[in-house]
Amino acid sequence: MDVVFPRKLSAGDVVRVVAPARSRAVVLEHDHTAVIAARFAELGLELTYGRHVDERDAFDSSSVASRVADLHEAFADPSVVAVMTVLGGFNCNELLPHLDWDLIRANPKILCGYSDITALQNAIFARTGLVTYSGPHWSTFGMRDHFEDTLRWFTSVTFGTAPVALTPASHWTDDLWFLDQDAREPVVNDGWWTIRPGAGEGRIVGGNLCTLNLLQGTPFMPSLDGALLVVEDDFESHPATFARDLTSLLQLPDATGVQGLAIGRFQKASRMTRPLLEQIVGTQPALDGVPVLANIDVGHTHPVATFPIGGRARLNVGERATDLTLLRH
Repeated sequence: MDVVFPRKLSAGDVVRVVAPARSRAVVLEHDHTAVIAARFAELGLELTYGRHVDERDAFDSSSVASRVADLHEAFADPSVVAVMTVLGGFNCNELLPHLDWDLIRANPKILCGYSDITALQNAIFARTGLVTYSGPHWSTFGMRDHFEDTLRWFTSVTFGTAPVALTPASHWTDDLWFLDQDAREPVVNDGWWTIRPGAGEGRIVGGNLCTLNLLQGTPFMPSLDGALLVVEDDFESHPATFARDLTSLLQLPDATGVQGLAIGRFQKASRMTRPLLEQIVGTQPALDGVPVLANIDVGHTHPVATFPIGGRARLNVGERATDLTLLRH
């Protein structure tokens, strides 16, 4: 299947906001929509919203029919250039058997979000060849302070076409920023962790690890042959959980073709340490001779880098210099 790159954003474009996981009603409990509106206006982008974004059921989501309808309408609307997700959650994979893959393939657009959106993004790439983007949600744009790196990476990837060389952010946060935007304490970043040296280049597959694993054994799982994996997980993924989830992914038959592995920063509550992660990686036969980098700005801490699922990246992990570059996005 051919890889399809959607048109990049430019000033004046329309962005449709949809809620394929949690409802916008959850976000509005701590309303930062004024900040969100201002940020998109500064980018020259017009926001529109799916008809069902505020529906809320017992799972803080909405019906499968409502979520599918909003996605289909977003892709079918010729005025919409990009689709942004409200928030993550737990149930994107419910939508996959009901999506019109021909509609999505015929109307390629940017789709950006992360966490539970991983299921939707990797399934779209597997079924249509359309490159999607793991990056900030619509709600993330409500972060008043310490948003500069997230915004820079987002605009570099969704507005531009030149290769993007990722570098470690100087500081990071692991806080419920939306509760109190006046009480935030950034942490000095100790940089990338070079877990295993080597060089590799490949098609990016990944996102949230435990969510990606939900696609195993389904028609929605992308191939790992020739893939450069970029994975992360949240505070619920303790070292033992992350280890078995990574093992499960790398035991897939085509995992022998993995070209590299980049792992996002762990939240403090996960209790992951560098020595533990080195031990976990050391038990994976599929990673023999494969470069492994960790503590990158991907995942459930901030800032969060935007990267293309289905795009190409280069990973060089060395003793003196390390390079992680998005080549085609």
